[in-house]
Amino acid sequence: MSRGADRPVEMPGHRSDIPTPSPRRLLVTIDTEGDNLWANPRRITTRNTAFLPRFQAICERYALAPSWLVNYEMVSDPTFVEFGRDVLARAAGEIGCHPHAWNTPPIHPLTRDDYAFTPYLTEYPDSIIAAKLRTLTDLLESTFDRKVVSHRAGRWAFNDSYAKALVGLGYRVDCSVTPGIDWRTVPGNPAGDGGTDYTDALRGAYRLSAKSDSGAILWELPMTIRPAGRSVAATIRRALRTITPARKIWNRLYPAVRWLRPRPGNRNDMLRLLQDVAVEGAPYAEFMLHSSELMPGGSPTFRDERAIDLLYDDLEALFEQARSLGYLGVTLQAYADELDRSVTSTA
Repeated sequence: MSRGADRPVEMPGHRSDIPTPSPRRLLVTIDTEGDNLWANPRRITTRNTAFLPRFQAICERYALAPSWLVNYEMVSDPTFVEFGRDVLARAAGEIGCHPHAWNTPPIHPLTRDDYAFTPYLTEYPDSIIAAKLRTLTDLLESTFDRKVVSHRAGRWAFNDSYAKALVGLGYRVDCSVTPGIDWRTVPGNPAGDGGTDYTDALRGAYRLSAKSDSGAILWELPMTIRPAGRSVAATIRRALRTITPARKIWNRLYPAVRWLRPRPGNRNDMLRLLQDVAVEGAPYAEFMLHSSELMPGGSPTFRDERAIDLLYDDLEALFEQARSLGYLGVTLQAYADELDRSVTSTA
């Protein structure tokens, strides 16, 4: 994809003229999907559903409300449906949308093996983008008897066609943008140009659309990502121009950016990032994790029970710091409501 040309255009009103809701908010987002999709399984299982109540419980203990962003195989899992309905009934979180292009109906083969290549939804024709989004949205809404308004793209791929399809379906918030990250080096369709380039994307909330026919604004809430700030490491990374084993090792040892996203051994980085975001005056911080990362062996990241226990130790530390810094937990939908009210109050 060409840099900037295919990325959604920020609408006027994305900076100083959008009032800042107060106090600061913590948005907890979970990409809710099948087990260990990094392995490109042909038969996708959803055993990680059994491990989600533990995460929901820790969130509730810290007065956080997760946004469970759900893909096709998870909304088709009866155990997850029971879990999600309970979360909604208690107003303890929300259900949103997280489509994966290769297995969300209608199936539209794009490569010789879509399960192996996992193409980006942005690589499909506009009509297929809209049809897949409608299928998953309708299934989520009929299953949970609730309007779905929050969304994150599978594999972080997003563009104008995608945004227009969301507006047409009544979505109010997207959180697919990863500031400072260029996904063009990560392939989808082998005949394509890779993912979306967010190198110059804004870090804070902005409008992706004017008001739709329903009167709603589609907001973008980018992930909380900041430069790691290691100039020597960045110089060496630039020298390793292509994705080679050496560059992969270097990126793991010295990442170019810091995410509010757990990894083994990155507790201090997350704590510093949350502190830095508070000091810079950002109105929200956005945390993310995959549902399968909550299960031992459900990802390459947390491979066994000990790794999961260490993950929860890190979550305790992070959520405790968030509380001490004055962060209040809200869903993506609730934060969009606050942004709408802020705009209305100054109109």
